[in-house]
Amino acid sequence: MALKLAVSGKGGVGKTTIAGLLARSFAARGKRVIAIDADPVPNLAAALGLPRDLPIAPIASLTELIAERTGTKPGSYGGFFKMNPTVDDIPDKFSFEKDGVRLLVMGTVDHGGKGCVCPESVLLRALVQHLLLYRDDTVVMDMEAGVEHLGRATSSAVDRLLVVVDPGLRSLEAAKKIQTLAADIGVRTAGVANRVRNDDDRRRVARTLPDLEFLAWLPFDDAFLAADRDGTRPYDDLSQAPAELSRLADTLETLRS
Repeated sequence: MALKLAVSGKGGVGKTTIAGLLARSFAARGKRVIAIDADPVPNLAAALGLPRDLPIAPIASLTELIAERTGTKPGSYGGFFKMNPTVDDIPDKFSFEKDGVRLLVMGTVDHGGKGCVCPESVLLRALVQHLLLYRDDTVVMDMEAGVEHLGRATSSAVDRLLVVVDPGLRSLEAAKKIQTLAADIGVRTAGVANRVRNDDDRRRVARTLPDLEFLAWLPFDDAFLAADRDGTRPYDDLSQAPAELSRLADTLETLRS
């Protein structure tokens, strides 16, 4: 099976930009890549360079599709519905492609509270399970600071949950929480440090997260900062990206070699 990655971290640390760059890097190497935007505030489309005016409807908002696949009526809740909906055609029918990367935007469930068992959540979980377990595509999943879209059924399929951090205290505290959540369901983690200006920054990150294996230490980069600020993608020409990103992609590919 191909490489399966999830990327998490506190908002503002550059995780979406890094997820987009990794997805593009794998596609440039000839891999079939599916990028999954599983963040409640979806920005991966911009990080991949898709047009801003592209009408992307999150899967969780497609009420007719959810009703058809789960056997419910659109907009209705409660009662019985299918717990194993058919999802194998969704990645090809509802994704958007740019430079060899296919994007799926998951969306969020707006009712029922955390962990609700409802048609939308069942469909999303079935779709993630299908992508991680049954499709031979390289998967890069951009997540919020948690593991909401993962579960014990798919944890073994994720080669790594990349925890993106910067030297800021809030980022480091969020990384600790992500590590704990991931360990609870058996997801293996690895760190990617971003915006590292000097040795003091590096020591601060390493000291705060001594149990997290870091696969890359990315320097502070104005192009990254501008991309995060403006909702765009950096480096239309990937050869202009920092060498550390290419080395990170090399390291990740060895996980499945």
